Amino acid sequence: MSMAVDDSKYIYIRYFVLAVVFLAAAAGMPLPLQAASPADSLAISPVSPTVPRTYDELLGAPLPADLGLPRNVVSSVEYDAESGCYVLRTRVGDKDIATPFILTPSQYARWRERNERRQRFRMLDGGPGVDNDSVRRRERRQFDLLDMNFDLGPLDRIFGPGGVRLTTTGSVQITTAVKSTKTDNPALSLNSRRKTFFDFDQKIQATVAASVGDRMKFNLNYNTDATFDFDSKNLKLQYEGTEDDIVRNIEAGNVSMTTGSSLIRGSTALFGIKSTLQFGRLTATALVSQQNSETRSINTRGGVQTTAFSLNADEYDANRHYFLAQYFRDHYDEFASRLPYVGGGINITRIEVWITNKGNNYSQSRNLTAFMDLAETTRLASDHWTVSPSATVPSNTANNLLQTIKNDYPTARFISSVSQALAPLGAFGIQGGTDYEKVESARLLSESEYTLNPTLGYISLKSQLAADEVLAVAFEYTC
Repeated sequence: MSMAVDDSKYIYIRYFVLAVVFLAAAAGMPLPLQAASPADSLAISPVSPTVPRTYDELLGAPLPADLGLPRNVVSSVEYDAESGCYVLRTRVGDKDIATPFILTPSQYARWRERNERRQRFRMLDGGPGVDNDSVRRRERRQFDLLDMNFDLGPLDRIFGPGGVRLTTTGSVQITTAVKSTKTDNPALSLNSRRKTFFDFDQKIQATVAASVGDRMKFNLNYNTDATFDFDSKNLKLQYEGTEDDIVRNIEAGNVSMTTGSSLIRGSTALFGIKSTLQFGRLTATALVSQQNSETRSINTRGGVQTTAFSLNADEYDANRHYFLAQYFRDHYDEFASRLPYVGGGINITRIEVWITNKGNNYSQSRNLTAFMDLAETTRLASDHWTVSPSATVPSNTANNLLQTIKNDYPTARFISSVSQALAPLGAFGIQGGTDYEKVESARLLSESEYTLNPTLGYISLKSQLAADEVLAVAFEYTC
């Protein structure tokens, strides 16, 4: 195969010589050359072999009239870790067309330095291999804000060729609207019936790619429609070294960490700094980052997703079970210590349960004012009330709350004047909503809507009480 390439080069050179001879003869010039044999022509205009056979041929200077190699003939260098040498291969596709050429480290360094110096001179002189037209077109190209390119000058020895390039792509969509709503409600003022406000919506999908030479790269992605928050903004600064550098790779921003072990799993949603260093055959990867994602395992059984969770006992069935007084709460363990026998000695014979009325049923409704410390003997919310020394069980005479309200604040019996009548109690720290609550048109619960334990003194609602609802009770018992 190599002989065929050499013959083609020889044919082209021979045609070149014949063309020169023909032009000289047409001009009437004397011809000092005689007809030469193929061997003589090859001696006058030698052709370099496709594959170097010796180290001297590899380092030989290129011939000025020689043709280049075909594009399908590719030469590559591979490092052999066992022998410590470099192997030069010449291939057409995936097949070798010649015996691999072995170079020692010193020979490889000298050959690579020679090639880089030759390419550098060609680039500076605009010689073969440099597209001068494309260079001039790039210099005459107008400034583009979305695709900028600048030369590095001497700094390309550090960052490599290519200069500084900044490319911006994406789309920005902004929607602006004015919404106006009008409510014909006589209870509202004229200014409150109409509301006008602006509505803005934006969708941004932008990508900024920057590079400094062929070693440093910067990428920025911004997407407002991303599914996860950590995917909406992706920032990454990367430096890539050559195969012989100690610093092979440095990344800053959104990085990822992959491991080959199932015991230590990696992650892809990290924000920090990652570096890859190479010391001979040893490769060290260091990572300092913050994890922006969370890994969860989902179990399914029979087509149903199952998730394990834990709840405290008081959170399992909240806002449904209530003691009627602090007395029953303090003695609950004592009364229930010998179940099924309850030794409390108190039996509730009658009870009324009132809650905030949120429906349209007013057949069993009533205005009421409920007090937190009424009939309490211990653990009063306010120390303004005086507990009777002889009181041991809940009763209206357990403290002076009921008697004080009747004597000093008689107008508190009327729902329209409760707030004004009890306002002086604020000087003693008694506030509405905490120590007492006024409820208009409260609804009486039927016996089917709750369950009463008459001996332990608590009720259980069939439906959960909302956070903005008030529960008030009145009960009678026998000892």
